[in-house]
Order: sequence, then structure tokens, then C-alpha cells
Amino acid sequence: MKNLTSCWVLAAILTLSSAMISCHKVPVNPESETITLDCTKPNYLKAGDTVALISPSYYTPMENVELTAEVLRNWGLTPVIGPNVGKIYQGKYAGTVEERVSDLRWAFNQQTVKAVLCNRGGYGTIQLINRLSLDELKTHPKWLVGFSDITTLHGLLNRAGVMGIHGTMSSFLAAGGTDPTSTLMRDLLMGQVPRYELPAHPQNIEGQAQGVLVGGNLCTFAPNLGTQADATLANDLILFIEEVGESMHNIDRLFNMLVMNGVLDRCKGVILGEFVGCGNEFDYESVEAMLCSYLSAYHIPVLCGFPAGHDDVNLPLVMGAPVTLDVRADGSTLQFDIEGQQTIVHTADLSSTRTSLEYRLQSAGKLE
Repeated sequence: MKNLTSCWVLAAILTLSSAMISCHKVPVNPESETITLDCTKPNYLKAGDTVALISPSYYTPMENVELTAEVLRNWGLTPVIGPNVGKIYQGKYAGTVEERVSDLRWAFNQQTVKAVLCNRGGYGTIQLINRLSLDELKTHPKWLVGFSDITTLHGLLNRAGVMGIHGTMSSFLAAGGTDPTSTLMRDLLMGQVPRYELPAHPQNIEGQAQGVLVGGNLCTFAPNLGTQADATLANDLILFIEEVGESMHNIDRLFNMLVMNGVLDRCKGVILGEFVGCGNEFDYESVEAMLCSYLSAYHIPVLCGFPAGHDDVNLPLVMGAPVTLDVRADGSTLQFDIEGQQTIVHTADLSSTRTSLEYRLQSAGKLE
């Protein structure tokens, strides 16, 4: 009887082990659950076009918003400020969830508004995901501009079938709008499409690929996996990742969420942006080196050190656009395969031109 009991125990262990192995092999997002991203490019802006300023995340001082509105006027555009901009809720948010959704809906429902510029990131857009329908974001296709926490809205917009611009916001434009980060974003809105030429990077993985550009701030889009804001469910992706102020182990954790959800299996290439103020508690040479230790197994091109994210230079990217990525030993090229006036931009030639006003705003805690 004792031997029979032992056999039963052994059989149960083997059955459980087999089940665990089998479960490990089942992809979280099987092929049947993938989506197709075929995003429309909104019309480029022309003189006199209306741009809405909204705050879907954290509060932005009205001083910043008004300075940005003046920058837009200097660019020949017509700024309009969302009805709830300037409000503050619970010490941080730019109003309640209902107020922030209301301003976003107001901006996208108006045919006269040709672009929507977010004032600041921070946190809060994850609260909006289930309060917006994809249909209302695509009825009147228009450019959405922002980065950081605005990554969630880019995911929603791309899932609705509309391209957006991962680019600078009022928290930076308020300094004057004459730096390369700002002027390149302005030029892109008006039809000058950058073709980025980048210098070599020691962690680059060489190769060529074509795909649809998605992603943004890792801490923002990783929690959105499986929601209607998840643009990574598509195949043939070029995935962009940037981060700020996170530990290496948390970046590793979030990146493994992508791996376990099959995101990397759907990627044709990866672009690693800026990792500003991130920890170095491991012995990796850099965050890029840590991530490339995973990415090397996928045999896809990886472009490291792209100047976009939370550093001084934050070059605009067209999210949801088809792109061509070419990573070579002597440098790399990122090209947006969309209609517009192609303009070569050598990223090594760009530098920050932070002004005294910007330093004053930052020291007062008014810049993100």
C-alpha cells in the first residue's frame, strides 16, 4: 500500500510538472489575437490652423500654457485652450478624470481643431482608457502631440487608426520654442518629415527592418498590455522605448512583461531612446546593454541612444507610421515612409539650447 501511495504521489508530481511546462509554452497573446495597424496620417498644418492645448495628466501652471500659446501664434497657428486647463485635483492631476476626458473629447470632436498639443505628462492617462471609444478618436483625424504619460493616448490613437507625434509639450515649449526639439516638431506638423541620420553606438545590433512604429515610455505602456490602448498587439512592429528615473530592476521587470506577452516576437526592430536618471544597481554597462542582452536572441536590428525621451533633446517621432530602420556599423538611419517633404537630420549636430527662462521655470518646479 505504501508503494502504491508513493506511485500516486509521483504520478501527481509528474502530471503537475507536465502541466506547468505546457502552460509555460503557451503564448499569452497567441497569433489569433493580434491586430492590424493601418494608421491614417492626419493633414499637415498650414498657417492659421487651430491647435488645442489640453492637460490630460498632471497639472500645468497657466503661465506655461499661455507662453506656449504665444509660441504657437509666433508659428502662425491659432491656439485654443481647453475649458478645464488650469484646474488642479488632489494636488497633482489637471482636474478630475471627468474633466480631463471632457477636454480630450472636446478637442477631438471639433473639426476646426487640426492638432492637439498636450501640456504635460506625469501620470493619469491610464485612468482614461476605458472612458474613451476608439471611434471618437478617429472621426476627425488630427495630430496628437506629447510624450511620457501621453504614451497611453498614442496607443489609443494608433489603435483607432490614426498617427500621432511623440514630441515635446508645453512644459518645454514655454521656454521659447526656438530649440531643435521644438522647431523640428513644428516643421513636422507642417509637412517636413525628418530622416534621422545617427552616429554609431557601441550597443547597436546591426540589421535592416521595416514596420510600424509604436511604443514610448516603458513604465506607461507596459501596464496597458491587453487593453484597447495596446498597439503592441500588432505584427511587424518597430518598438520604441524610453524611460526616466526608474531602477534597472524595474526596467528589467517591465521589459520582461513585454517578453512574456509576446511583444518582442512581433517586433522587426527596436529603438532604444534616452534612459535619463535610471539606476545602475547591476553590473551592466548601461540600461541599453541590459536590454540588448535580451534582444540579441531575437536577431533583429536594435538602434541605441536615439535622442528622444526625457533628456534635453527630444526629437519628434511619428507613432503609428510605417518606418524603415537601418542599423549599420558606421551609423544608423530612421526613415518615416509617409507623404511629406523629406528632410535629413543629423542628430550628432543637435544640442540643447535651454534658455534662462526654462531654467527659471524648472527651478520653480514647473517643468516635468
